[in-house]
Amino acid sequence: MAAMQKTCFASPLRHPILEARINRRILWHKHCGIKRKQDMTDTNSIGLHEGSASQLAEKLNHLLANYQIFYMNVRGYHWNVRGNDFFELHAKFEEFYTDLLTKVDEVAERILTLGHKPVHAYSDYVTLSRIQEDKDVHDGNTCVKGVLKGYQTIIELQRELLSLASDADDEGTAAQAGDYIREQEKTIWMLNAYLSK
Repeated sequence: MAAMQKTCFASPLRHPILEARINRRILWHKHCGIKRKQDMTDTNSIGLHEGSASQLAEKLNHLLANYQIFYMNVRGYHWNVRGNDFFELHAKFEEFYTDLLTKVDEVAERILTLGHKPVHAYSDYVTLSRIQEDKDVHDGNTCVKGVLKGYQTIIELQRELLSLASDADDEGTAAQAGDYIREQEKTIWMLNAYLSK
């Protein structure tokens, strides 16, 4: 009876069938690049695995760099736009860059919440950003196309971030990215409608 109890109540990992299933799952996850839930001892102050938080912070710093360059581009459009639509576009670009500046701050604060440092040098922004600096643009339609392209790039980056945040069980970053995407998709629709006039 004692031998039977020992066998029946042994660790489930000792059971050959369960152990084989777990080993197959681990091998499959390694093959697919899926990360297992990490030990709680490696977590940061908000309960995320430190390795995941580091990857998220790196991705957020890339997003921050793109927001900063995009912000400066839109600020330039606001200052330099000319033509028949000046009053309409001048005001709209101010609305856009004000919102972008708010998001710059929110992204930087999310990086800090994850326990990391946001990049803050323009040389880093230029290096990390997919969005290129736009210089000497005055034509209204060209400016609007620049805003459209900027939002498309930002959304692409946020979708990548959303995927990474979901894999890391980072609800805060995922919610932030999701909110931004929903809002900016509507802006893209409106910009396309403007350009089709």
